[in-house]
Amino acid sequence: MIKILHNNRCSKSRCGVEFLEASGKPFEIVKYLDETLSAKELKDIIKLLKIKPIDLVRKNEAIWKTEFKNKTLSDDEIVDAMVKNPKLIERPIVINGNKAVIGRPTEKISEII
Repeated sequence: MIKILHNNRCSKSRCGVEFLEASGKPFEIVKYLDETLSAKELKDIIKLLKIKPIDLVRKNEAIWKTEFKNKTLSDDEIVDAMVKNPKLIERPIVINGNKAVIGRPTEKISEII
């Protein structure tokens, strides 16, 4: 089943949900701010996305700027920062089996559904 990691306060995330609804395919919404991801789950998603952990970080978030910017962090430390502060995770993330994309722009979702 298709999953979307979703934050309802984010317009791009809401657009991702609308895109999936329009596709007519069944999907599950994961409210990752409420259902916190484990480090293993986040690492698995990063692997599916084929990116480095730092590429999943929202670097304009205040928490990143005040707590982490200009620090030398390992991949595990970056993952831990996102687990403890899920607002740092880029969104929306759409997962379909062994494929995943960050839905920015929204049309990227069509690559995996």
